[in-house]
Amino acid sequence: MLDKNGIAKRIAKEVKDGYYVNLGIGIPTLVANFVRDDISVEFQSENGVLGMGPFPFEGEEDADIINAGKQTITTLPGASFFDSAMSFAMIRGQHVDLTILGAMEVAENGDIANWKIPGKMVKGMGGAMDLVASAENIIVAMMHTNRAGKSKLLKRCTLPLTGVGCVTTIVTNLAVLEVTEDGFKLLERAPGVSVKEIEEATEGKLVVEGDIPEMNIS
Repeated sequence: MLDKNGIAKRIAKEVKDGYYVNLGIGIPTLVANFVRDDISVEFQSENGVLGMGPFPFEGEEDADIINAGKQTITTLPGASFFDSAMSFAMIRGQHVDLTILGAMEVAENGDIANWKIPGKMVKGMGGAMDLVASAENIIVAMMHTNRAGKSKLLKRCTLPLTGVGCVTTIVTNLAVLEVTEDGFKLLERAPGVSVKEIEEATEGKLVVEGDIPEMNIS
């Protein structure tokens, strides 16, 4: 089973040379720490940063340089800063190759709910709705179940939707799954996790074909 860093490490393997990547708040922000050194990637944050680097070491933080989740970040040589209008023009204009988001729920048809829990105080949807409406390649980073042990991979989302039929891939603490017309297709198992455990933790339809390999996150 993976922890949050393990999930981010596995997703980092999906980041290709030359990609422009948007990182959502939560687990996705960790991905920048694990991208290979031999490739060039531009990380974008909707608050107006292009060229984010890993998180700063303690004592080296600059409170004026933050990501969309208000976490302090580093920037790489050549990084640029711009206003929200420019940032969302980049997103809506489909100039981002990969979007990595967290989620509260994902449905077997690719619907995502990641911005509101009824009755709970929330700050708003942020840029999530623009991101899912514009992106063609969306990876969700999430825990497979909630704190009560109930599946977050559902037949249908129960929370207010952020986007419809938009998620392509999901990486959880238990598995890597592809969203297909037939449901969640199991691609990889987390180290030490059995297919049966994944089946029991998945409410939506799980498609299992052949032997499922264990993830390689080294």
